[in-house]
Amino acid sequence: MSVERVQLWRVRTPEGVAFTFRLASPVLRLAAVVIDWATVSAAWSLLAVPIAMLKIVSVDFAGMVATVSYFLLSQGYRMATEWLWRGQTLGKRVLQLRVVDERGLRLTFAQVALRNLLRFVDVLPLGYLVGGTAALLSRRGQRLGDLAAGTLVVWEPVDAAPDLAMLSSEKYNSLRAHAAVVARLRHAVTPTEARAAWQALARREELEPKARVKLFADLAAHFRGVTPVPVEAVDGVSDEQFVRNVVDALYVNRG
Repeated sequence: MSVERVQLWRVRTPEGVAFTFRLASPVLRLAAVVIDWATVSAAWSLLAVPIAMLKIVSVDFAGMVATVSYFLLSQGYRMATEWLWRGQTLGKRVLQLRVVDERGLRLTFAQVALRNLLRFVDVLPLGYLVGGTAALLSRRGQRLGDLAAGTLVVWEPVDAAPDLAMLSSEKYNSLRAHAAVVARLRHAVTPTEARAAWQALARREELEPKARVKLFADLAAHFRGVTPVPVEAVDGVSDEQFVRNVVDALYVNRG
């Protein structure tokens, strides 16, 4: 049986807000697991010494304390970090991964707890065989813990910061005279939309003339649909210049 795997997952919340997630690859997830395992092992090496001393009292008691302590350490580490760091453990943070709700809602502690408690099933019988098989059979790469909790593991690579040098010219920004318009743009335009506009400006010289005109016409129409813009702010302003003004208003704080 073949399963069509997806790399992007698009969801729309009940409020109508749309999100696009880049699903994490099995290799990245495995690497994060290794980092987390090493972290827990390092912490356990510090706890194991005083616990071993309990053998003086009773070998069975020391074994029970060791078992309970390791369970609390391993599960407590994952649950605490994923909850406090919004879906990230140390391994996930290093590799820019994050656990999210599959519906695009806020991740709950119940989801964090459930997906981690079921890890004991996913690791069976050895080396995440159950969880790995479930992930291979899932279009979204979900192990049993993710399926039960309704979660996904996504990849959130950090993009390079926009080069704002191209906005430092002395060109007049007609939007700056309308503080309410700038405020609405900053509130309504998503980071993804802002970056797309900035990238269009950065690469405009690489475009064919017709494609360049069409691209900036579409971007300008989109931003005009975000908020009403006074006629005097766009009178005599080309679509490309209007997009530049929008990006300038979004990224540059002129006090």
